[in-house]
Amino acid sequence: MDTFTDLSHINVRGGDGGAGCMSFRREAFVPKGGPDGGDGGRGGNVIIETDPQLSSLVDYRYKHHFRAEKGTHGQGARRHGKDGEDLVLRVPLGTVVRELDPQTQTPLYEIADLTQPGERVVVAPGGIGGRGNIHFVTSVRRAPAFAEKGEPALEHWIELEMKLMADAALVGMPSVGKSSIIARISAARPKIADYPFTTLIPNLGVARAKSGRSFVAADVPGLIEGASEGHGLGHEFLRHIERTALIMHVVDVTGGYEGRDVIDDYHTINAELAAYATDLAVRPQVVVANKCDMPGTEEAVERLRAVAEADGRPFFAVSAVTGDGLDTLVSAVADRVFELRSQISGSDVTRDFSTDWERNRLRRDSAITIEREERHAWRVSGGAVERMVIQTDWDNDEAIAFLQHRLDRIGLDDRLAKAGCVQGDEVRILGFDFAFVGEGAADEYSADNDNGDEVMDEFHGSDE
Repeated sequence: MDTFTDLSHINVRGGDGGAGCMSFRREAFVPKGGPDGGDGGRGGNVIIETDPQLSSLVDYRYKHHFRAEKGTHGQGARRHGKDGEDLVLRVPLGTVVRELDPQTQTPLYEIADLTQPGERVVVAPGGIGGRGNIHFVTSVRRAPAFAEKGEPALEHWIELEMKLMADAALVGMPSVGKSSIIARISAARPKIADYPFTTLIPNLGVARAKSGRSFVAADVPGLIEGASEGHGLGHEFLRHIERTALIMHVVDVTGGYEGRDVIDDYHTINAELAAYATDLAVRPQVVVANKCDMPGTEEAVERLRAVAEADGRPFFAVSAVTGDGLDTLVSAVADRVFELRSQISGSDVTRDFSTDWERNRLRRDSAITIEREERHAWRVSGGAVERMVIQTDWDNDEAIAFLQHRLDRIGLDDRLAKAGCVQGDEVRILGFDFAFVGEGAADEYSADNDNGDEVMDEFHGSDE
């Protein structure tokens, strides 16, 4: 059974944060003990981590939903909840992680490109635990009778795409002998037959030159004209060429069953590479004329040699059947790969993808969007403002009044007024609606004001 998988879509969700506790100290001879509610634990993260022992994404072929552990709730006596365990999903080297549009399942942007062993990125951070009532004590609010709920974790779809981490990729039309060459120069044992598209998955092999230098070669399944537009399995195969330092362009000098012209084949494959990714057009390339042991191929070999050398590309005439010319080819490719890898090794610095992605996520999270849904109804959305609403205990008037104070501190009233919202308009956040009372409404409730009753009638939450 084929177990090679190089593209998967999975749904990931961090663990929800635990709720904070509303509690007061209860001891003998202490009739008015202060608040002592502990915080909820943070939910676990979902983490993508590279594992050099893996060669495909087969673990994500049939299972598509992954959840980290929830944080536990806080308790009295300042006992904080336990943080949830992280969930680590292991992937092969060369895995690209992208955010997906939840409706269309098309990539939106790249989260990380994981190329080093042990490299990791947090793709679904756990929810923050709610704060216990010990955090809401002020000089005048000595006994806050509310706490925060835990933050629901982020849930979204991501794409995992594996691109082979090979030094050199053998490309060419179907049945030009790529599999035979890689079987000759390495210990790889791909399926070999005399019909097109024998190779349906990429094969990797380590080729070693007599000098001691080695390189990883990838036998990429045959391309056809239109591969860059997705014809055949073009996109499935072309992605594996993107990371290679060198392209080994194999051409069948016999013309194959169809009697193709070697120059046409050469230009067709190069055109498909350039159409798929512009940098592939200038990627270092060697041209390999295969099946040179066949009689009557001398003219085709010389014609191809002339075109390749005119393009400034080294040319090698070989036979995968007899082995002629392969030692020279392997030695030259090993030296060239060594030069190319040496040039980029100094700049190949491992990045902290978790920090980068989290910074970008927090920037998007803090953004607030205000849209008019009806003549006197407005929709407010944004990760941070929605989280404030979610973490509010709607059965507790004091907690609701504190929410109004928080919204005022981030300038929501001012933003609504600038957008055209007037007194009496309905403001909707998630499944709750509020009556807009305009500038200064929240001034009646501050961190040092324990009486929020005056604004409660105008600032209310209810399920839509």
